[in-house]
Amino acid sequence: MYQPDLFAAGTFGKPTERPARTPELDVPAILDRLTAACERPRYNFMVLNLIAQASARTGSAGPYIREGDRRIPIRDWLCDAMAPVARRDPRRLALADKIRTELAASGQLPIRADEAEVVVAEAVRQRIRKSGRTNVSRAVSELVQVGFVRRHYQGFRVDHHNRGAQRLAVYTITDETRRGLSRTL
Repeated sequence: MYQPDLFAAGTFGKPTERPARTPELDVPAILDRLTAACERPRYNFMVLNLIAQASARTGSAGPYIREGDRRIPIRDWLCDAMAPVARRDPRRLALADKIRTELAASGQLPIRADEAEVVVAEAVRQRIRKSGRTNVSRAVSELVQVGFVRRHYQGFRVDHHNRGAQRLAVYTITDETRRGLSRTL
């Protein structure tokens, strides 16, 4: 004789099924999820790695990143960190030529070549940073949708309906993603 409450109804003699376990997140799984959900998975992966690097000590990156004696907003820091990727891009070279022509036409281009290159490089950096903020925001939005990053804002008007009301973003990488990025074979 057996005790009926020890066995669930209809499972007697059948192997017990374990609930499906989600696999551990690792770099291939992160890349797979990014590829399935994002427009630019490689760019997003680079942004994710930079956020992980910036948040290594506290778990959150932002609203400012300390670089030497300067404090830079996180989006600007990410833009500056991603800028070298497009160093040889034909559009970037064309932008430098366009800026050089504009400065020469307005009489603001220094005569000495080395000084002129510094002025042109700074103007290019400013324009790239302006457009790069949009790219970084789009990438972080996709990372939030995929579940790798959480975003909140800190600043002057926290409860204001306009997210840009003198508030700066703070990005927090999830624990699962942090473990996945740090796993090695």
